[in-house]
Amino acid sequence: MEYRIGMIVKGKVTGIQPYGVFVALDEETQGLIHISECHAGFVADIHRILSIGQKVNVMIVDIDEYTSKISLSLRYIENPPQRATKIKVRCNHKHYWTSRKVKTGFSPIQSHLDQWVKEALKGI
Repeated sequence: MEYRIGMIVKGKVTGIQPYGVFVALDEETQGLIHISECHAGFVADIHRILSIGQKVNVMIVDIDEYTSKISLSLRYIENPPQRATKIKVRCNHKHYWTSRKVKTGFSPIQSHLDQWVKEALKGI
């Protein structure tokens, strides 16, 4: 099977370490759920959340293209992020931070540059 970031797949817990849980996604592919992705909030003991042989739904959050290591998340499954709502603003004009009619370019900087350099050198 071809895995992609964002997919939610079923797997089987094959190993538990202090830093995370190994999950077999199929006969040839295994991923890791880092301890921070096992549960929202502090996880004191992963064994209280998961056990070897347990079947879990996980989300693929990263695939390292060089090593083919797959990072998984349970946290997303239990508490998916809320979708952002789009706010539509009706406006008949564009807002510009500067006046489009004034064509000063860099001349204000050029006119003040010598004074700024003198002040900076005094401070040293």
